[in-house]
Amino acid sequence: VQLQAFGGGLVQAGGSLRLSCAASGSILSTNRMGWYRQAPGKQRELVATITVSSRTNYADSVKGRFTISRDNAKNTMYLQMNSLKPEDTAVYYCNADVGTMVAGRGFDLVNYWGQGTKVTVSS
Repeated sequence: VQLQAFGGGLVQAGGSLRLSCAASGSILSTNRMGWYRQAPGKQRELVATITVSSRTNYADSVKGRFTISRDNAKNTMYLQMNSLKPEDTAVYYCNADVGTMVAGRGFDLVNYWGQGTKVTVSS
């Protein structure tokens, strides 16, 4: 199973970006999915999560500006980021609990991380 995140880039403050995260491989189900970010010199922090029924949760710092969504048929998650601020600059990582067949265990939920996509917001 692999998570592929893309859509990052350079944008001016006040601008928008849309990140995508596609899960591929031997996937039987995708449960909770989420976006995290890590700014230079800081710890990785939660940005937003979404359940399989599309119940969402956001960090206070992004509420009202970011929207997380998912397409279960495509095993893909999105993060629409509006009104971007310089403090949103970070590498954004996707994370998901994926139902898959594990050798010796059968079906299990395994947590995966994507490789990260860099978002830079200039002032």
